[in-house]
Amino acid sequence: MAKRTNKAGTSGRFGARYGVVIRNRVRTIEADQKRAHECPVCHHTSVKRVSSGIWGCRHCGAKFAAGAYSPEAKRAISKVSEN
Repeated sequence: MAKRTNKAGTSGRFGARYGVVIRNRVRTIEADQKRAHECPVCHHTSVKRVSSGIWGCRHCGAKFAAGAYSPEAKRAISKVSEN
């Protein structure tokens, strides 16, 4: 595989294609996706992505569903109209 620079990171595989904004967005999403996260069960920093939306803790063995790229899903804010 071709050597990537530190600046390009994982998005270095795209070369000069797709534009800088898209490549930067992919780099930040993949960096967050591949790092270890805290387990909601045992609170150990060992949660890794198993597949899209499936996360597993390597410490306690717990598996759970969450966001596709991060187990900390952003909460939706909805306004409920009171009549």
